Amino acid sequence: MNTKEVLSLFQSDIVAINLGLPGFAENLVGFGADVVNVDWQPPAGGNLAALKALERLEKSARVDIEAANAEAVRRILAAEPMVIGIGKALDTVPGMAKDLVLHSGPPISWDKMCGPMKGAVIGGLIYEGLAANAKEAEELAASEKIRFDPCHHHNAVGPMAGVMTASMPVWIVENKAFGNMAYCTLNEGLGKVLRYGAYSDEVIERLKWIEKELAPILSKALELHGPMDMKSIIAQILQMGDEGHNRNRAGTSIIIRELAPHLVMLDYPKEKLSRALAFLNANDHFFLNLSMPSAKCSVDAAAGIEGSTIITTMARNGVEFGIKLSGLSGQWFTGPSGVVDGLYLPGFGPKDAARDIGDSVITETAGFGGFAMAAAPAIVKFVGGSPEDAIAVTENMYAITNAESEAYRIPVLDFRGTPSGIDVRKVVETGILPAINTGIAHKEPGIGMVGAGLVKPPENAFRDALIAFAEKYV
Repeated sequence: MNTKEVLSLFQSDIVAINLGLPGFAENLVGFGADVVNVDWQPPAGGNLAALKALERLEKSARVDIEAANAEAVRRILAAEPMVIGIGKALDTVPGMAKDLVLHSGPPISWDKMCGPMKGAVIGGLIYEGLAANAKEAEELAASEKIRFDPCHHHNAVGPMAGVMTASMPVWIVENKAFGNMAYCTLNEGLGKVLRYGAYSDEVIERLKWIEKELAPILSKALELHGPMDMKSIIAQILQMGDEGHNRNRAGTSIIIRELAPHLVMLDYPKEKLSRALAFLNANDHFFLNLSMPSAKCSVDAAAGIEGSTIITTMARNGVEFGIKLSGLSGQWFTGPSGVVDGLYLPGFGPKDAARDIGDSVITETAGFGGFAMAAAPAIVKFVGGSPEDAIAVTENMYAITNAESEAYRIPVLDFRGTPSGIDVRKVVETGILPAINTGIAHKEPGIGMVGAGLVKPPENAFRDALIAFAEKYV
């Protein structure tokens, strides 16, 4: 281009295309230029190690990632989670023992636990009769007499702190398509409850009532009912305004409808049956502890497939957020738990909040929960945002998944299937992180729930998993 041609550029109207940072476009607009701003960022956020891993995997002929992922996704979509009973954790959960306390998220020791998890452990030890008060419980937890392990290492999941002890009743969910099992405690309700780190007398009394009265009643009713088809029920709740993680009103209502005809046939005093039904009716989140093990046994069926980059576990312990890949089974990849951006109960604010915690993100891993927010626009009243935001969250998730659910469909998206099968390659390449909606626990033990909102997982966990995958398979 000669000097005359260069000068002619500045004698006519300039139309610019800006890539990336909008600040550059704003400066040009200030000088009167027409600007087209393109929201762009380099693949993998420009991280050189992640870019090299993506490139090596794309060129490698050593493993057929697409075939492995197709099989992993097939198993997730073919899952048939069925609630088949309620059992005692000690007698039911693999590897459970009287000196073992299970918790949410990746592995963590007592000294590194956050406040809510420590509070839940304290409450669990008091509930088991292993400690008489909080002081004794803390001393016992700090000793070598108590062991800690993630729920996920025992085919189980737990909301928030996720604490499970030997005497607790648990839902038993079987994946009829593949024969694997999953377990979860019964939901206590909201407010001051064990899973949010509260351990007052009322919390322990409620846990004892659940163990001694509610669980036996529900177990007998379930025996009369027969196995409950959770895939069918989750499909229904997405048509009714739930997403199966933080909005569960429809799901809890369906469980009541399924069990009520059998509850009234039980040979129990009427006041006990009434108390059981009243508890379920007042506890919109009762369904969460059923949707979580249903998701767990669905994605567990896809674990251990050589060459698969599908994410089969996401979980948080209040300190770290961790993921597992199908093709790297057994390995955790972690980063710091995020700070939840959300709405707070009266009298509380961000300064009171613990970091992101809980196994309930297994619902997102299975393709509902936050991934299905478009099905539950009313959830924004609980976690913040607008109905349009809820739709946008779901639409974003299609970019990082390999399939759409055949059973779980979203009315507002013309009954499109929910985004399913999270591919760690797509997460890293696009920079789009899995959407998670969650409750917020107080950072101090013993207080409980203070709000709910949305949270972003740490990018490095996904990058580290991708790089480790490339090291193994290339």
